[in-house]
Amino acid sequence: MHISTANAGTEIVNKDAESKGYVVLLATITAISGFLFGFDTAVINGVLLLLRRQFMLSDLQTEAAASSLLLGCLLGAASASMIGDRYGRKLSLIFSAALFALSSAGAALANDVVVFSVARLLGGLAIGLASVLTPVYIAEISPSRNRGTLVSLNQLAIVIGILTAYLINWQLAKLGESSWRWMLAVAAIPSIIFLAGLLIIPESPRWLISKGELARGKEILVRIFGADAAEQHVKAVQQAATAEEGSWRELFAPGIRKRLSVGIMLAIFCQITGINTVLYFGSIIVTEHFLGQSTSVALAANVIIGLVNLVFTIMALIYLDRWGRRAILMIASGGMGVALTVLVVALKLQGAAAVFILGSIAVYVAFFALGMGPGPWLVISEIFPTKVRGRAASIATSALWSSTLLVTFTFLILVKKLGLAATFAIYGALSFICLFYVWKMVPETKGKTLEQIQESWDR
Repeated sequence: MHISTANAGTEIVNKDAESKGYVVLLATITAISGFLFGFDTAVINGVLLLLRRQFMLSDLQTEAAASSLLLGCLLGAASASMIGDRYGRKLSLIFSAALFALSSAGAALANDVVVFSVARLLGGLAIGLASVLTPVYIAEISPSRNRGTLVSLNQLAIVIGILTAYLINWQLAKLGESSWRWMLAVAAIPSIIFLAGLLIIPESPRWLISKGELARGKEILVRIFGADAAEQHVKAVQQAATAEEGSWRELFAPGIRKRLSVGIMLAIFCQITGINTVLYFGSIIVTEHFLGQSTSVALAANVIIGLVNLVFTIMALIYLDRWGRRAILMIASGGMGVALTVLVVALKLQGAAAVFILGSIAVYVAFFALGMGPGPWLVISEIFPTKVRGRAASIATSALWSSTLLVTFTFLILVKKLGLAATFAIYGALSFICLFYVWKMVPETKGKTLEQIQESWDR
């Protein structure tokens, strides 16, 4: 009798472990899109340095080349909800994987800046789709107790992609002035791996149930949660779905409007506080504003920033579900504001050591990675009802990419007109405004199921 009980207990543990492993597998495969997102956005840091010299680009042409990807991101994010809600999360991500591969090959083979920009725009479409649908998919298949960690796997994949791009740029730059082509071509490999992985994952069970495909949705939920818990999840999703129209009009109903404003504002703040000026233009900042620094030194500095980004994103994975979303967003935005204030003072001081300036930037990136990197994506994936989650995430993510496009397209112009210190002072002030906004407006969602979050907002 004792042996039988022990065996039964062991069997339950193994089943639980298998379901956890299954969810982690699904989240990891889907998060490959985050790696491609990070790689494609960060590889431009090294590419621009060489492309600018080879094609003799002006500041405006350089910003246009960098921004073409972001325009595609905006268009992709804007259309993601229609595509994702109509065709499902899985099929839409398969389409994005194909675009990732096509873009990397096209940009690597470009013979002028126009062809380069068009190819990068296609990559932006892929990123826009994936940036909306990947967090949504992961949130819809994750248990509430570790949803924050699982959704943040996407952010971890993004920063690994960024660091990989910096390392590849640093090493391939030794091949000469045309090495930028190889920097871009490398992304075709993970694009194909992503496409292959998507073929074996299931569709989002919550999306299937919301579309009336109860049997398929329940089968997946049983695999994730077990039979008893799956039944409860099915009932909760059905009950929530009966109160939702799933229309664009519903997004602006009183019960959803405030959530939408929170999602949009968090998306905007995580970009207008300036993070992509460091990620995209770091090499240009180092080589053109600090005399005597070579291309190799600039690319090596990027690697250091990428490592800081990675380490603190891992910390975010550990603490988002412990500290809560609201607390970590406040810590991050306040820390960014302080770090940028120190940076501005250092830039104003004559003869300030380059190491001190780089250190300030590293601390700024660390606080971003701890909260403002993963936090907004997580909150956006949690606070909306199932039937409008795709549409709402699409609007919020479109706001994010619009902000990224604005910052990227104006950074070099602002530096030229105002100087580097004044430009970063603007981003520092916006970081403190973000802290105040989170304190006043953003509720806590940790430890709640997606349906419980909807109930708390309705109250």
